[in-house]
Amino acid sequence: MNYIPRNITVKLEKAAQYFPAILLTGVRQCGKTTLLKHTFPKAHYVLLEDLDVIYRVNSDPKGFLDNLNTPVILDEIQNTPDLLRYIRTRIDHDPEQAGQWLLTGSQEAPLMQGVTESMAGRLAIMQLYPLSVLESDKVNILRGGFPEVVKKPAIADIWFQSYIQTYLERDVRSIATIKNLSMFRRFMGLLASRHGNLLNKTDLAAPLGVSVPTISSWLNILEITGQIIVVPPYFENFGKRLVKSPKLYFTDSGLLCYLLGIDSMEAMLKSPFYGTLFEGFIASEVIKYQANQYRRIELYYFRDKQGLEVDFVIPQGAGKLLLVEAKATKTLTPSMAKPLNRLSSSINNYQTRSMLIYSGMSNTPVNQVLIPGIVGRDVKSFLGELDSY
Repeated sequence: MNYIPRNITVKLEKAAQYFPAILLTGVRQCGKTTLLKHTFPKAHYVLLEDLDVIYRVNSDPKGFLDNLNTPVILDEIQNTPDLLRYIRTRIDHDPEQAGQWLLTGSQEAPLMQGVTESMAGRLAIMQLYPLSVLESDKVNILRGGFPEVVKKPAIADIWFQSYIQTYLERDVRSIATIKNLSMFRRFMGLLASRHGNLLNKTDLAAPLGVSVPTISSWLNILEITGQIIVVPPYFENFGKRLVKSPKLYFTDSGLLCYLLGIDSMEAMLKSPFYGTLFEGFIASEVIKYQANQYRRIELYYFRDKQGLEVDFVIPQGAGKLLLVEAKATKTLTPSMAKPLNRLSSSINNYQTRSMLIYSGMSNTPVNQVLIPGIVGRDVKSFLGELDSY
């Protein structure tokens, strides 16, 4: 399979025209290196992962940089964070030279600390996610969007097994001192079974026999490494008493299916998790869309203590809200739109539009009016017109 164009490319090329440096972050194996190499084919490439290279950088950072030709791609910069200070010095000598330092990093929190201290104002920070349905027709709930899995779905189970092992041994260990990685792996499996639920740390701690602070630390690791999405409740009550706990989703549905032991379309459709799988798939696709447009990530849900719940609330600019329900079905009925109608009718200080997304992803767009003011759409049609709402 040939290179799959990424939707963030336009923003990436524009940033390279104005900023001396670009930092492309994202989960491991989401395609950062491939994207930079394809977008900047003339850039020199250095992988900062081999022990010999890391030793050279740490022992003589100035000499290492002297031997580089710019523009240069420095892959996995989090392995040599001190190098950022020396890159900053070079940028300051010639701040008008744009697009010279192209950096990638997989571990966002430790990397961000170094960037904040060393490179503030000198670079554009962009985040890449796995492939979206708008980037490839082969992206689906069962296999997710990691490029290698999209290209080779037959080896998905082997790939995910290796991915988790690499993630545990490299990313997790580099962020926190975790003595029992097998326990952390059990935690990931348990969390997969809570996908789409309200966060309850006590409920997660009890089966594992660990403390709530430990669960908090582990959740933080998963979040900062991009493995989970934390969706907070919408902050305005619209005259209602709100549930205040966030909801959690795995970023990649393919990884989630692997953790849940779902290995076929038939098993997925019969699974009790299918509804939350689809809901999380929509959450991930919305966030990918926002990141690819280089916008602030804004995704919320709504639930009050009287039982009214709407899957997602998406701000659409000043005074506008998009209300979204995700239904794992190919048949829409007016009754499915009732929560949207109830919430919309209680909102007076915003202009709202309501959308019910169904689980089909056909080539024929669905634009079905369920009740006045509320329409049903398939996934690609919904995402393709997200800006017009």
